[in-house]
Amino acid sequence: MPTLDHGRRVTLTYFVAFIAIGMCVGLLGPALPHLAIMTGSGMGQIAILFTARALGTMLGAVLSGLLIDRFDGHRVLAAMLLLLAAGLAAVPFSQALALLTAVMFLLGLAEVSVNAGANTLLLWTHGPASPPWISALHFCFGLGNMLVPLVLVAVLHLQFSFAWAFWLVALYVVLLLLPLLRLPSPRPPDMSLGNHTPPPPQDGWRLAIFLLMFGLYVGMEVTFAGWITAYGVLSGMAPADAALLVTLFWLTLSAGRLLAIPLVRLLTPWMVLRGCLGLGLFSTLALHGQWLPLPFVALLFGLAASAVFPTLFGLSNQLMPANGRTTGWIFLASGIGGMALPSLTGPLLESAGTKAFPLLLVALIALLILGLILLRARVRLAGR
Repeated sequence: MPTLDHGRRVTLTYFVAFIAIGMCVGLLGPALPHLAIMTGSGMGQIAILFTARALGTMLGAVLSGLLIDRFDGHRVLAAMLLLLAAGLAAVPFSQALALLTAVMFLLGLAEVSVNAGANTLLLWTHGPASPPWISALHFCFGLGNMLVPLVLVAVLHLQFSFAWAFWLVALYVVLLLLPLLRLPSPRPPDMSLGNHTPPPPQDGWRLAIFLLMFGLYVGMEVTFAGWITAYGVLSGMAPADAALLVTLFWLTLSAGRLLAIPLVRLLTPWMVLRGCLGLGLFSTLALHGQWLPLPFVALLFGLAASAVFPTLFGLSNQLMPANGRTTGWIFLASGIGGMALPSLTGPLLESAGTKAFPLLLVALIALLILGLILLRARVRLAGR
């Protein structure tokens, strides 16, 4: 069991690493026009970068789980951070679209490996007390997501090449290696020592419900963030005003994760999830019924979505064995949901019109509520 001082230093290191991961993930969108010019590609062609990174994410989710369980966790994270820094540094030199696509695949693999690995190690560090720390960790991810456009703006304002944004983030990632390697890696809790509660049962149905909920949630989040601007334009908003909707969504999503840090100390995970999904259902019904202005709906939906992933992840640690393999499956399900559901939204909008978008969100929220009900029933049936 890590000492209090060691636990704090390890946790702080993961927080700083998650800012870096958020910056890496958030850099592709703002840099996309520059990458299209660099490779001589149209926007339709350059969109393959998102698919390549998503495929890398799915492979990395499974791979990282196996590595974290078998090897020293901090050495695995260091190797993936090194791969991440190398990939970021190589992006400006990858002037052929095929080469850039391969680099994006590797970046996706490295990003999710650090993401899943740090989540698992944080669970091992704090055990049952992990939910507020998980919320803080994911707030750091959102913080990195919000900061990286400012890095690109500053670089361009100083009349440097966009490449410097990638190189500066790569340098930041490299600087994380030393503190990470100097700290001993957390180990899985040994249930044979001390007065520990019995470990959670191995339950395939429970795992299946969790995986379904993670896939639905991430798919819903990515769908809203990716399509709310297009929905706003199709609904008659000016393009400049519609572009602000996703900013409002990310703003309250990040603020909500900060708010969730004390909230999960006061309430049970079940109560937090019920509150988030209830607010999400109200905001999506308001979108469908046009009860509220679109900017207000974006703010409400971001707040509703904010605590779902970290709280659900913390709950999974309480109800299932916490190991790298389980975390890998969770991030694999999240990656599949994040790639599949948004890709269905475009054809749905074309065939059924704008009313299909809020109905899709209502359906996803309803399925998440159903999943929470089934999970609660399964836990009660098993007695734990």
